Amino acid sequence: MLTDMHIAVIGGDARQLEVIRKLIELDAKISLVGFDQLDHGFAGATKYQIHEVDFSQMDAIILPVRGTNHEGQIDTIFSNEKVYLKEEMLKVTPAHCTIFSGITNDYLNQLIQNTNRELVQLFERDDVAIYNSIPTVEGTIMLAIQHTDFTIHGSTVAILGLGRVGMSVARTFAALGAKVKVGARKSEHLARITEMGLTPFHLSQLASEVSNTDICINTIPYQVLTASVISKMPSHSLIIDLASKPGGTDFRYAEKRGIKAMLAPSLPGIVAPKTAGQIVANILCELLYENLEKRKGNQP
Repeated sequence: MLTDMHIAVIGGDARQLEVIRKLIELDAKISLVGFDQLDHGFAGATKYQIHEVDFSQMDAIILPVRGTNHEGQIDTIFSNEKVYLKEEMLKVTPAHCTIFSGITNDYLNQLIQNTNRELVQLFERDDVAIYNSIPTVEGTIMLAIQHTDFTIHGSTVAILGLGRVGMSVARTFAALGAKVKVGARKSEHLARITEMGLTPFHLSQLASEVSNTDICINTIPYQVLTASVISKMPSHSLIIDLASKPGGTDFRYAEKRGIKAMLAPSLPGIVAPKTAGQIVANILCELLYENLEKRKGNQP
């Protein structure tokens, strides 16, 4: 139970609703910011505007998956209010206050450094990333079906990167009957691709490997699908970029060539927000409980 913990949930999409439900179930005291247009009422949670929140009482602050943008603004799907996380807000929080976010950026990192608070990036955790790869794969399949006029079965699919998402995507598309090849740099990844029964290639050979690709799925968060690489792709190719914004694709050149390319970094929240929210909620509540027990253990 999280009784007596005061937690601010600021902004977010439908995934945050599952987080709120779980926190209420565990008896936490919840302050909601950025939910004023949400019709559903949560018993045990109170809606505020950002300037009304008493940050000096907060044991934890939960941000959306994206955290903030580079100006400190927080996404608020259920509100038209522009919400910004500022240094003066964190400065007055108790020293033990922990900030939870999916990912981070330079703005949020600087804020954490200036206020000497702890930041937990949930999407950097292996457990969250692996669980999230399940709805990500389902969403990727959905996009592949919607935006092609051929079957996945028998098509040539190039997957870039063998991280937690890349591995799940590769395994599933192969199971659907696609001819899957996977590009990576590390020798151990190339070995793993071979062990999985798929075709490995080094990313230095990417330009030649995409010449017969029907679907290219990128999971690498820096630009690998450059103009020179895209120029070698067949015109009917589909690019699905799963990397975090801005992705790893030269979208301008892809459009110029008439190749359909889409950035889809938040598929779990789009195709399965309930499941994706429950994944975040379960891990988050475990971490909050650990923090609470640690604090109790430090009390005289």
